[in-house]
Amino acid sequence: MNPQITPDDVAAAERLADITYTPAERAQICEGIEGQILAARARRGITLPNDAPPALRFDPRLPGFELPTQPQMRFTAAAPGPLPDDPEAIAFAPLPRLAGWIASGVLTSRRLTGLYLDRIAALNPRLFCFATVAPARALAEADRADALLAAGTHLGPLHGIPYGLKDLFDTAGIVTGWGAEPMRDRIPETDAAVVERLRAAGAVLIGKTTLGALAYGDIWYGGTTRNPWNLNEGSGGSSAGSASAVAAGLCGFAIGTETLGSITNPSQRCGTTGLRPTFGRISRRGAMALCPSLDKVGPICRGVEDTAMVLAALNGPDPADRGSIAAPFGFDAHQDLAGLRLGYLPDAFGEGATEVDHAALEAARALGLSLREVHLPDLPYKALANVVNAEAAAQFEDLTLTDADDLLGWQDTGAWPNLFRMARFLSAVDHVQLDRLRYRVMQALDGLFRDIDVLIGPFNTGPMLIASNFTGHPCLHLRAGFLRSGTRRRGTLGARAPMVAPGPAFLVPQGISLWGRLFDEQAVLRVGLALERHLGVADRRPTLAE
Repeated sequence: MNPQITPDDVAAAERLADITYTPAERAQICEGIEGQILAARARRGITLPNDAPPALRFDPRLPGFELPTQPQMRFTAAAPGPLPDDPEAIAFAPLPRLAGWIASGVLTSRRLTGLYLDRIAALNPRLFCFATVAPARALAEADRADALLAAGTHLGPLHGIPYGLKDLFDTAGIVTGWGAEPMRDRIPETDAAVVERLRAAGAVLIGKTTLGALAYGDIWYGGTTRNPWNLNEGSGGSSAGSASAVAAGLCGFAIGTETLGSITNPSQRCGTTGLRPTFGRISRRGAMALCPSLDKVGPICRGVEDTAMVLAALNGPDPADRGSIAAPFGFDAHQDLAGLRLGYLPDAFGEGATEVDHAALEAARALGLSLREVHLPDLPYKALANVVNAEAAAQFEDLTLTDADDLLGWQDTGAWPNLFRMARFLSAVDHVQLDRLRYRVMQALDGLFRDIDVLIGPFNTGPMLIASNFTGHPCLHLRAGFLRSGTRRRGTLGARAPMVAPGPAFLVPQGISLWGRLFDEQAVLRVGLALERHLGVADRRPTLAE
């Protein structure tokens, strides 16, 4: 190896690792470090594609874990009322109504698909929420759904309903560009597991929704995906297009993914209802891997029951996904809240909480839920974010080593290119210690949910965004009200978020989050459905103002 590593090199490296060695220790390191570097160089000579899984796999279940009992699957009775004359009213209808109209024959899948295609053609040039639209495939799938129904075959509540798919899921013959310039011409040969399961449920793929490049933020190679409530700001990330499209009535529902807020964040900004299921519940086969120990798949919809309908179609193990876990899912839309214990972290409703946050908590009281003040141990939760940077940097190592990361449009200090570079200096020892801290956090949340069934709080409640993503606990984020706000800076949420510049105020949605025990989505869905009905703000439509 040339040139030789010197004690001065080691001393300089110590600053990046935040450690200090003696001169004798530095000299000894120089005697043995060459083999370590050569081994790393040899490993880099092996190309590991994005779908090559790590040997170690994350399992959110602690020793002694038992799957919770699931209720019988019962959705709202198919009584959707008369079909509206107004096409916009049809477009914004929640899934139970769309499903009822299609099942009864008053609405065909082809008509609904055509309606959404027209809306996409009119509004996508302003929203930048669809990377690719597939009209021929969508209409063919719609005709198939109508033909099956005419022949007496009904595939379930998603039969004939068009959906948008985050553009990191493979679709045979359709560009799947991951939002990133180096991959914008990537065309897979097979469909992802999610696509297969939704096809089996009768749903219609209408197009690929945008995501921030490599699943971060809302900037992709086609621009910035916009928030339909204020077109001057982005829609949040990274399931940016899925939330924007659903909020604007461009599809019946959409599929997103979350590693660290990518379903709940854009749902907060766009006013959609996003469900991040328990880690391992939905197969990730055929999806871009960002962080294999954290990536989760979930629905983004316009209503709580909608998310349950989509989860029911997607749930199930897949041996091709090393993180997949077999777990039943049940949901009863008619089940009451009896026996459920609702907890809250007091600081979450202190300084910084909005009137919408407080109104949601009071609504929970009004519903008769037993509220309990709970607490989490003081741990360095934010430190876990380095795990995300390390795993993502490993998945996209080739971009860093070949300088292809320079092709990505977003090049800020907090963007992937710089984070990938910095991750090369993360200590392997510290990384292992972070994994041990993660287990401590798993124990902390396990203890929290021994006393309650559901936790309620704003999107940014204490450490819950990071903690629950690393433990794999489910989260439902639903619209709870509205606030007047100026145009917010990228990556910021809430009434007190920094503004881009003085300007007009917009009426924007504000949501509330519900976290539940592992594989107990039905509990958060029950609470969410009751809150949605009580608050009565789910039906309001955006004006697409700027």
